Amino acid sequence: MEIVGLLFRQVLIMFVLMGIGYVAYRKKWVSDQGTKDIGKLLLNVAIPVIVISNFCVERTAEKTQDLLSSGVISILCMLISIVLSVLLFHKNDRIAEFSAAFSNAGFIGIPLVQATFGSGAVFYISIMIVLINLLQWTYGVFTITDDRSVMDIRKVAANPIVISVLIGLILYFGNIKLPSIVSSLFSSISSINTPLAMFSSGVYLAQSNLLDMVRRKRVYYVSLIRLLLIPLAIILAFRLLPFGSEELKLAILCAAACPVGSNVAIFAQQYDKDYKSGVEYVCISTLLSILTLPLIVSLANLLI
Repeated sequence: MEIVGLLFRQVLIMFVLMGIGYVAYRKKWVSDQGTKDIGKLLLNVAIPVIVISNFCVERTAEKTQDLLSSGVISILCMLISIVLSVLLFHKNDRIAEFSAAFSNAGFIGIPLVQATFGSGAVFYISIMIVLINLLQWTYGVFTITDDRSVMDIRKVAANPIVISVLIGLILYFGNIKLPSIVSSLFSSISSINTPLAMFSSGVYLAQSNLLDMVRRKRVYYVSLIRLLLIPLAIILAFRLLPFGSEELKLAILCAAACPVGSNVAIFAQQYDKDYKSGVEYVCISTLLSILTLPLIVSLANLLI
């Protein structure tokens, strides 16, 4: 239960950081352009540095086995997420289908796993983050638009997170150690990830009409699927898996149980779809995850 306590503490800290971001935007301490710049800094610098750092470990048979196990388990998690989202929302609400399928494993999952299980645990969820990015830019875009021609594998290949994992894999399998000054630099950069990620989430909330959102029943239904039903299905699947350590499974579960990824709102706006619903799903699920994430991990501790 110690992990649950650490997780609950970290979620509260993240909630406070999100509140600071909310107030900062409302007080006009940060502009719309500043918010976009924070997002770019996270995507292009902080998250890639964290991912690369966590591959800079001595290559061992055990670590390689963990990497392979995390890949298989991550594929299983994504299959469960996509199948359930298709069964519940396909053709009925394509924005909801995307929202249920993809968690915010990058901006929220990484700092959560890092703080709860230690920085080394990001190693376990790196493959899942790549899968989410790969599927969002292909299957996800097709889900929103219903148009196969918009799927762009070049954008996937150019994604900073995908590139950082490829660099990390080269460093890991090549057993290449970074110079100490680079490691220290990476450590300093990594420390900004959690505050910036949660400030961004708070600004997202501040840009939305919370009163209107909390009145819509649909956002609670989508959030229920993303935050509870899909993680519960994943926990049941984990019970059948004969491989993977408990910590590895819990780290991946944390990433899989995160709220709706913000890309749903970005893609919906880009392709002239229901952008407002996308924002609402992101915001409400983020707020509710403060309660659901500790609950899911607590249950997983008993069942896995």
